[in-house]
Amino acid sequence: MKITVRLDDITPDMDWERFLKFKALLDRYQVKPLIGVVPDNRDENLVKKEPSAEEKKLAEGFWDYVKALQKEGWTVAMHGFRHIYTTKKGGCFPLNNFSEFAGIPLAEQQEMLRSGKKILSEKGIETALFMAPAHSYDKNTWKALRAAGFQALTDGFGDNPYRYAGLDFYPISFRLGGTFKKKTGYSTMVVHTNTVSDEDLRRYEGYFQREGVTWISFEEYLRQPKENRGLFGRWKEYWMAKGKYLAGRVRQHTG
Repeated sequence: MKITVRLDDITPDMDWERFLKFKALLDRYQVKPLIGVVPDNRDENLVKKEPSAEEKKLAEGFWDYVKALQKEGWTVAMHGFRHIYTTKKGGCFPLNNFSEFAGIPLAEQQEMLRSGKKILSEKGIETALFMAPAHSYDKNTWKALRAAGFQALTDGFGDNPYRYAGLDFYPISFRLGGTFKKKTGYSTMVVHTNTVSDEDLRRYEGYFQREGVTWISFEEYLRQPKENRGLFGRWKEYWMAKGKYLAGRVRQHTG
């Protein structure tokens, strides 16, 4: 099994201490991930409350730092627009029941995507990859993405990249333990560095040391052939996501 890594919620005011610890782990195992950069973050949950002087300095040089990561071989996706959840919709991939995009009118989604892409472009960052906050998007999002010049999303389930609705999808892991056991295929491990503890770091290091797993860069993932996915495959993916969401709700109520 070949697995890549994506890091969500990358912003100037993130928890740099945790991010840099995870980056050191990636560097140790020579893994070049995908990072989801929020163009105009308004989500206070992604802002470290008491940053150190060094973190404030890093925040000031954030955009140059992102460009430096690109030169290192890291890949950048646009992670939503402002990362503010405004609807209670799960959309076409209902891992959650809230969204920044699903349920929003097409014209408004188009404006959000164009505005976000413009901000990144003004900072010297170009990308055709989209990462939806909460993994949530709908059919209007697909239309808006195509109109704004995006070509791909980092989401979905499956063992290989696939093409659907005029876009390329790069699936994430449905259940990491099960993904590790597979002999062939590709997947993505999703990490939120803002909440990664030292104990989590030790667990992730164990993942990088697992036999039978080849860790690849996201750029290599992008180069893989895409399967054409039909309606049956889309419905299967939808109900897998819905089932995972419902199972999580049951665990919350019984735990």
